[in-house]
Amino acid sequence: MEAEPSRAESLDLPTCYRDGYDKARALDPAVAANYVAHTRVGDPVADAMMAALEEIGPRESWRIVQTAMDNLDDDSALNDAPREVRDFFQELKTPPEWVDEASLIPGMRMFHRNSRIILGAFVGGTLVEGFSTNISKSFFTTGRLREQGVRRLKQNNRHMLEMFVPGGMDRGGDGWKLSVRVRMVHAQVRRLLANSGDWDFDELGEPVSAAHLGFAITAFSARLLKHMKSLGAVYDDEERASFMQVWRYGGHLMGIPETILYRDEAEALRIFEIGGICEPEPDFECIAMANSLINSAPLLIGLTDPEERRHLAKYVYRVSRALIGKELANKLKYPGGPTVGVLPWFRMQGRIERTLGRLFHKHLQQTNYTNLTSLLEVSVFDEAGISYKMPDHVYAEESTKW
Repeated sequence: MEAEPSRAESLDLPTCYRDGYDKARALDPAVAANYVAHTRVGDPVADAMMAALEEIGPRESWRIVQTAMDNLDDDSALNDAPREVRDFFQELKTPPEWVDEASLIPGMRMFHRNSRIILGAFVGGTLVEGFSTNISKSFFTTGRLREQGVRRLKQNNRHMLEMFVPGGMDRGGDGWKLSVRVRMVHAQVRRLLANSGDWDFDELGEPVSAAHLGFAITAFSARLLKHMKSLGAVYDDEERASFMQVWRYGGHLMGIPETILYRDEAEALRIFEIGGICEPEPDFECIAMANSLINSAPLLIGLTDPEERRHLAKYVYRVSRALIGKELANKLKYPGGPTVGVLPWFRMQGRIERTLGRLFHKHLQQTNYTNLTSLLEVSVFDEAGISYKMPDHVYAEESTKW
């Protein structure tokens, strides 16, 4: 994955990336140039579809998309739909040549074997690292995590769960459908921000850019593997590679172009490293989003007692600081605290809980460990099925429920 020389030489660089790009290109000029070039890229096919759907109104738009997603093999279902909508769904018909559905099974098996610690790694490590980039500005401006944070996190949980259910990533499976839904939501948010007057394209580039999505998928995959291992996950090389492929296919369905979508774990880690250097230092929005995420954890599992919530949030901060490292934690204004022994103690708690669970079938004490690791069980399952309604206002507090 290398940028074409002509492209690298004519970079239309958003101003906030200039300092970081100078540092990153000294380490890897090709990856750095490719990353910053994608800060100007959205998702042309999905963006065109959302613009076309805007012209026909929300009720009819929702009906068209729902019909298309429920009748994927019926071309006639979209006979009356705008051309841009037909183009979007036509593109989804054939998976990339590199997708081997059988090879996804070991990663799915590993996910469920380690499921009790994955959300601890996800909330305390992966999502925080993602919010350390400028993608936090899109979330902060719209208020997606601020106003409807618990529901958004529960939706994220369900998406990840469905991706790792055997068959979930088959065409038409719930993991497949929810990945495509995420692509549509990103396109809608880009459109809303572009029309709001609150986004500085010269400084920031494209909202929810291909660069940020390419960075995020490396965090969800390669960095999540690292954080899982730190918290005690066990997996072999086949499962590790398969886990990466599940997320790679998910990234493709979410509209990440091949030019910024990793091919393997090594490339994912390189994009994460160089892309992170290209990004500006974490500012107010990054700090607000990361800390909001940590403090949402107690609410996510339904803790209502203020003292219990503070106690769990303090614990999550300690685990998160140990996962992401002192330097980033300080930049994000985490509360101070030692990290020596935090991860070994977490792993020991896991072994103790597993042993007690085997010896005493009904044993599950409510501790900080079990609270954090039970986050994966908290998901949004709408009784009416998957909804393809989209946000209809740039600010979450003024948008109808979706």
